[in-house]
Amino acid sequence: MRKRREKVDYSAEMNKHDSPAVRLLFVALGTLFVLLGVAGAFLPVLPTTPFMLLAAGCYARASTRFYNWLLNNPAFGPTIIEWRRHRSLPWRVKLTAIFLMVATMSISVIFFVPWPELQAALALFGLLLATYMYRIPSRDRPR
Repeated sequence: MRKRREKVDYSAEMNKHDSPAVRLLFVALGTLFVLLGVAGAFLPVLPTTPFMLLAAGCYARASTRFYNWLLNNPAFGPTIIEWRRHRSLPWRVKLTAIFLMVATMSISVIFFVPWPELQAALALFGLLLATYMYRIPSRDRPR
């Protein structure tokens, strides 16, 4: 039998916007980002973590219920909390993201982009993005 995780209230971290219309816009954007992040969990072209971080940022300005739901989510919450508190990503998450990005970019460059100039530009962009992601700190990185 699975042990239930205790729900934590993260509302103290929030900074709700004063305007109900703006809060509604933030909820809509946050929901869009959650949907894109969930799609990214299944499609290697879309990154999951950045969309979930954007969703958390939107929900933090709009809805206590949605913000708490996202941060208490066992699949996405720990990575979001790690980023918000320490500005770092778990080592495994970072390596998986880099591997999937390199694989996807390589397949795209080799099989789907016919022009050598565009292939070189995509390869350079992929290299820069992988370098940027690798430089994000990881507190649990093996020494």
